[in-house]
Amino acid sequence: MNDIIITITVIMVAAILVFVIPVVAMSDRIDDISQSQIEALVADYVDEIRTTRKITQEKHDKFLANLTATGYSFDVEMEVKVLDENPGKKTSQTVKDKVGENVYYSKFTSQIEEELKNNNGVIKLNAGDIVVVTTRNSSASFSQKVKEVIYKIVGNETANVVASKAGMVQ
Repeated sequence: MNDIIITITVIMVAAILVFVIPVVAMSDRIDDISQSQIEALVADYVDEIRTTRKITQEKHDKFLANLTATGYSFDVEMEVKVLDENPGKKTSQTVKDKVGENVYYSKFTSQIEEELKNNNGVIKLNAGDIVVVTTRNSSASFSQKVKEVIYKIVGNETANVVASKAGMVQ
């Protein structure tokens, strides 16, 4: 009787090693490739905004379409930190270009999208403004679904395909 239990246990462990582990490894590899793709898309979008000094509706829509083309659905968060050109004098030697003296105010995703609609699809930026774009997948990948099953047993949470890039407008 003991031999039968040991044999069944060994067969189950072998099945896990032969089938489940390679599937998890391959799905992780697919997520890694997607992560690299998303990071490149976000970096290109932020760099394009930085160099052209503007956010256009056309570029924004193209960016969102490229994200969707990867097979995931994404939550995109944008922030533009606008350099305040008149921060007020704190001292008698306040200079706008002096490091540590600059004051920024932020515009977030909903404000940016609203401004794009109201300004004929163009937001012009000035040198010194900072652009931050963060993406997070909102649909679980196959790898995440498999990890959820495994991690529920262990008690950890799964990671998402996330990319973030920030840059100062030139």
